[in-house]
Amino acid sequence: MKYNPPQNPVFEVVFQDEDLIVFNKPCELLTVPGKHIEHKDSLQLRAQRVWPSATIVPRLDMATSGLLIMALNTAAHRHISKPLENRQIQKTYYARVLGVPAQSSGTVELPLICDWPNRPMQMVDHENGKPACIHWTLENHNDQTSLLKLIPVTGRSHQLRVHMLSIGHAILGDRLYASDEGKALSSRLCLHAFNIRFEHPVSGRSLYFETPYFF
Repeated sequence: MKYNPPQNPVFEVVFQDEDLIVFNKPCELLTVPGKHIEHKDSLQLRAQRVWPSATIVPRLDMATSGLLIMALNTAAHRHISKPLENRQIQKTYYARVLGVPAQSSGTVELPLICDWPNRPMQMVDHENGKPACIHWTLENHNDQTSLLKLIPVTGRSHQLRVHMLSIGHAILGDRLYASDEGKALSSRLCLHAFNIRFEHPVSGRSLYFETPYFF
């Protein structure tokens, strides 16, 4: 599929100070530049035209929208990366999925690894995969779809998408993992990084941000 990222606005800043910026990334915009020239346009490249020192911690999938942090200096990047590694940065996602879960909430713990012949797809691998865990809660549903709140414990690539697929409720509009029915019900991946809570890397004060989702 041809890469056609949104152009307006160039980016949306939710918070900014001298150490970090929190963006609301639109769906279909790469977080960092791809390998090919036609995939260079990205949130990082756009941000670095204004803030040359800006670096991502961490990234979102191209198709995922929502909150994303960039550090503006090495010290801030290092301090934010540490709580990320220690799972002290708390994030909540919302997703609309195909079908209605039998339970109102649950936990998925399935190890993940890259599916190399089909990369960038990921897959469950109980022998060689890295530990991955998410908690989910059913928020509401209709006859065909459900809105779920997803809280990741770990941060593996495509973790939310593969874990939802594994319980039989792939995220709508997921061009990699959804069925034809799930793809047909939405023109975009219905996955949004809704809120984030973390300590400021310099002042230590608690920061909380959230952005609305539209699906």
